[in-house]
Amino acid sequence: MSDAVRIGILGDFNADFRSHHATNDALQHAAHKLKTEVKSEWLATPSLTGADAEKKLESYDGLWAAPGSPYKSFDGMLKGIEFARRRDWPFLGTCGGFQYAFIEFARNVLHIADADSAENNSGSKNIIIYPVACAVPDRKDNAPKLSGLVSGIRLRPGSYLETYYGKNKQTVTEELFCNFEINPEFEWTTMEAGFPVVARGPEGEIRAIESPTHRFYVATLFQPQLSSTDKNPHPLVLAFVQAAADWGKKKLDDSVLE
Repeated sequence: MSDAVRIGILGDFNADFRSHHATNDALQHAAHKLKTEVKSEWLATPSLTGADAEKKLESYDGLWAAPGSPYKSFDGMLKGIEFARRRDWPFLGTCGGFQYAFIEFARNVLHIADADSAENNSGSKNIIIYPVACAVPDRKDNAPKLSGLVSGIRLRPGSYLETYYGKNKQTVTEELFCNFEINPEFEWTTMEAGFPVVARGPEGEIRAIESPTHRFYVATLFQPQLSSTDKNPHPLVLAFVQAAADWGKKKLDDSVLE
């Protein structure tokens, strides 16, 4: 049996999206650093609504909810994220994956049935993802309101996220590329559902959440894959791949014992 770490990428691959290529590349950067093999596969969101979806998701060691909203299947993306949360599979969500992680736990943990993103124009009364309030200055023409490198992102002391970045990392600089963010009126949902805020922007905006009770569950509005290189793999992606490798080994050991 292969010792490769298997990563399922929840999303609809688009060859025109820089972030999608960067997602693939960042996983390989981590693989080289960890001296392991990583095999990744994009899981189109419509495929995640099928009767066999859960069995398919079980075959992966970690799941990454990728950028690219609105997705081809809103329900498919939510089901993939819900599987990771409910079954405690190593999970990383970035950009749109971060936004949909909020929608998933708002709907399925807090039972806000119509929790949604303004991007979907659903007419919901509970829009927990809404348009970016303060655009980044000096961004490129036609670029999203939040785009480019943003400095001064504050990490929560004592969080898992802080430990992934390493000692003495109180603030970090990360790249964002999005038009939507968390509606601050719904910030209460993070603690209520068990996903505390672990990174904030310069004005206190929510930029990352994690679960202290899951094997690995981190979601960020910023995209760590965009700043990952082969010489300097992103520490968050490294931590995710390591968690997936550990989980894959445990699954294999448990199956041998059965």
